[in-house]
Amino acid sequence: MSELSSLVLIAMQYLAYAFIFAIGLALLWIGVIYVRDKTQTESTLRRNYPVVARFRYFFEHMGEFFRQYFFAQDREEMPFNRAERSWAYRAAKNVDSTVAFGSTRDLRPTGTVYFVNCPFPTLEQDATEPSTVTVGPFARHPYQSDSLFNISGMSYGAISIPAVRALSQGAKKAGIWINTGEGGLSPYHLESGADVVFQIGTGKFGVRKPEGGFDEDKLQAVAAHDAVKMFEIKLSQGAKPGKGGILPGAKVTKDIAEIRGLKVGQDAISPNRHPEVDNVGDLLDMINYVRDVTGKPVGFKAVIGAYGFLDTLCQEILKRGPKSAPDFITIDSADGGTGAAPMSLIDNMGMPLRESLPLTVDVLNTYGLRDRIKVCASGKMINPSEVAWAFCAGADFVNSARGFMFALGCIQALQCNKNTCPTGITTHNPKLQFGLDPTSKAERVANYANNMKKEVGIIVHSCGVAEPRLLKRYHARIVLDNGRSVSMDEMYPEAQPLKAAE
Repeated sequence: MSELSSLVLIAMQYLAYAFIFAIGLALLWIGVIYVRDKTQTESTLRRNYPVVARFRYFFEHMGEFFRQYFFAQDREEMPFNRAERSWAYRAAKNVDSTVAFGSTRDLRPTGTVYFVNCPFPTLEQDATEPSTVTVGPFARHPYQSDSLFNISGMSYGAISIPAVRALSQGAKKAGIWINTGEGGLSPYHLESGADVVFQIGTGKFGVRKPEGGFDEDKLQAVAAHDAVKMFEIKLSQGAKPGKGGILPGAKVTKDIAEIRGLKVGQDAISPNRHPEVDNVGDLLDMINYVRDVTGKPVGFKAVIGAYGFLDTLCQEILKRGPKSAPDFITIDSADGGTGAAPMSLIDNMGMPLRESLPLTVDVLNTYGLRDRIKVCASGKMINPSEVAWAFCAGADFVNSARGFMFALGCIQALQCNKNTCPTGITTHNPKLQFGLDPTSKAERVANYANNMKKEVGIIVHSCGVAEPRLLKRYHARIVLDNGRSVSMDEMYPEAQPLKAAE
């Protein structure tokens, strides 16, 4: 016992020495920081309150995470609140989405949309599958699809290989399409056999010459893949209209360089617009060039800003003839997302989809081009209510990026631009990618798309119609600032063709 007591005593002495040593190191570290803060000139707070002021920055950084989990109510957070994310997670996991004891959604705020139920809703046996839409009737290879809810553009490079694989496999399982984003066509988009929309960004990655501009051989090579069904020319995106982008050279690996047509380590720079497109005539020329070379339907994606753009575009199409028209227009909302964008643009620039989608549909109706040009709606639509609203407004398809990121397991950690995404979606760190299993996440992607279709159908049938593309504006109401609501077809009356108006 005496020997054991001696060993215990010695151990306690060593622990005491270690504790004193640790305290000494801590005090030395605090002293160094004190001197550094007191002598620096960048921060007034740290100069006046050395060491202590650093806690402000720590709590400021941690605040967004504490609010998400502890302080914010279910309907308070931005860009997506807990209730919205919760539905997406449940849909992806294919678990019960019913709630008890009443809704937590406040129907009183101005702009709130709700739907009007029919006294004689559609019976199950009378419900039908979504109708098939033909895109590009004048292309050599028109595209037909009955999908309602598709995967919007997310580039390989902006998101990881496991994420692209999971999205592609999930799209195949659900029978929807996946948009490549502007980063080019990767093998990971193709390996599942899902329908693919190839996006041509302002950098023309994957179809560019080294000096810039289109490489016709590369365009034809992309179009040669049966899986590639359409081409989308990107003019602008919701989070940063009028601003280009850059993938730093440090992230341009050999794989990404080959796909994008760059050199390893070269910055992947997207200008703020296509240099050869100065007006609507140039845009139609580019659309027709890509369509002639590829034989596939071609449209464009844009955030709507200047009202006159759509009118000028339609007038030019009528001069040239309906064959010259884009086969589809993807309308992106000003509250769309991206990994990184200037706050001055992400907060202030462009029109939200609530206004721009009805406007676009009405302009196309006015010029008699609505049947010729299909409309895709994109931007912050991750729940059935937003998707159903888009069909009421006149959309043919709805696309989502962040909804499918939630299906992959995104926790809205707001780390997209830092290569530290904890769920492996927007990072190239192999250790973080390890947690994202493409096979299991593909099931969740498919579940999310299928449950979206199912629950949009529930809203649709309650409104008394058989399928989503039969929804009309009078099926939705919008709350005004006086607390009363008005039918959406009163707020946005159906436009009449110009000939009828004359």
